[in-house]
Amino acid sequence: MAASASNVQPDDDVLVEMYRRMLLIRKSEEQLFRDVKQGRTPGQVHLSDGQEAVAVGICAHLDDRDQITSTHRGHGHYLAKGGDVNAMFAEIYGKAEGICRGMGGSMHVADFSKGIVGANGIVGAGLGIATGAALANRLEGEGRVAVCFFGDGAANQGSLMESLNISSLWRLPVLFVCENNGFSEFSPSGKVTSGVISDRARPFGIPVWNIDGNDVVEVWKTALEALGHCRSGAGPAFVEARTYRYSGHFSAEAMILSTPYRSDEEIEAWRAKDPVARTRAVLVDRGAADNAECDSMEVEADARVDAAVAFGEAGVVPEPGTAERLMWAGS
Repeated sequence: MAASASNVQPDDDVLVEMYRRMLLIRKSEEQLFRDVKQGRTPGQVHLSDGQEAVAVGICAHLDDRDQITSTHRGHGHYLAKGGDVNAMFAEIYGKAEGICRGMGGSMHVADFSKGIVGANGIVGAGLGIATGAALANRLEGEGRVAVCFFGDGAANQGSLMESLNISSLWRLPVLFVCENNGFSEFSPSGKVTSGVISDRARPFGIPVWNIDGNDVVEVWKTALEALGHCRSGAGPAFVEARTYRYSGHFSAEAMILSTPYRSDEEIEAWRAKDPVARTRAVLVDRGAADNAECDSMEVEADARVDAAVAFGEAGVVPEPGTAERLMWAGS
């Protein structure tokens, strides 16, 4: 069963807000890359610069009641869903003021008050969690949906087939979003994945969309229809979004790799399809914002990230004893 995206277009104010969030994600990821080089972060980070349109276009249709699950590359999903950037930087810096009080770090940012059930360091782990959240949503009957973001590498986990099966059988309101950036860690998808990923949903009767994940308008239009399907009680939906990560698998990969696994030409070809630049072009073309206004939004994003860095640096390292006290829900 193939599906086509809605013909409805986002209003100008929606498009402007999506551009603001994309800028905040891009500037945050660029700053975190610098932070790793400068030793400001404990450990490494997995960045999503280049993938901003998928997270933002989907989350533009969600509110705090809806849930998302994320991946080890989860900063963009967190910010797209409305997560606090100051608390995110403090978390990644390992400070008690962080959104998880400095104990989750980069791969486990979460905020239940925003419906951000959490990023996850285990590849594919969010699939079952999102399906469980969708089951709770169906039982409660309040119209909430769960969205599971996962990568093309996670598509090879058995948990995907299990989640597709049970969500289809029980008609659960869950949207599966595969961010296909072409690589599973350092391996091109074509060397580890057989066939088209979204085809795996078709035998379960799940509607499928294959889209350009660097076009935020296309993502937004697709999400409108796919989430409408989920909310209607018709069951799950599946979106495969083609995109690309600029910074590689993780921030320090150049230190451990003897040879590059991507060519400069490939990276530049994808930069020519940059989602942030394309969104700006749409804004200007539609008259939703002029170049001066877009420049101002970029300055605003820079300022927010600078403030988040200062907030994170001013924080305190959590006391060791708090680890045991914060193990349980509500603590």
